[in-house]
Amino acid sequence: MSDNENIISVDSAFMKMARICSRKEYSPFDISQKLFGMGFTNENIEGIIVKLRNENYINEDRFVRSFVNDKLRFNQWGVKKIEMHLRYKKLPQNIIENVLSEYSNKELNSSLQSILETKWKHIKGESNYEKKGKLIKYALGRGFKMNDIISCIDELNLKDINLD
Repeated sequence: MSDNENIISVDSAFMKMARICSRKEYSPFDISQKLFGMGFTNENIEGIIVKLRNENYINEDRFVRSFVNDKLRFNQWGVKKIEMHLRYKKLPQNIIENVLSEYSNKELNSSLQSILETKWKHIKGESNYEKKGKLIKYALGRGFKMNDIISCIDELNLKDINLD
């Protein structure tokens, strides 16, 4: 099989991308990666993405809202990890900031307490100081901010969790 037999036309690539964008939200970066994998040039990729935007198959604001909502609800990520992944997808910083500003600090950290309580039960360490350090490191890895982690740890007043 030659390479020419595998290449599809720009119109059929647009239709294929429109079909997948109608089922799930994608960022322009995701679509460009798919098209690049199909062997399209940057010029063709940009043209297809512009057409997808014009016909509202791709909407960066809608994608960011969906992504933030999913990662907060299902993955229980912190705001830093969410921001990092959105920047990786080359989304504009102003859109990321606007969407995140719609959430209160309580909403952004709603899962932090249960994550810390659950993880505390499984952490091994010589002292509570060592265990607390591991707990903080874990929460930082989940994308939560240090001051939010510390304030949540200070608020935990459970009998079986002694963090001092």
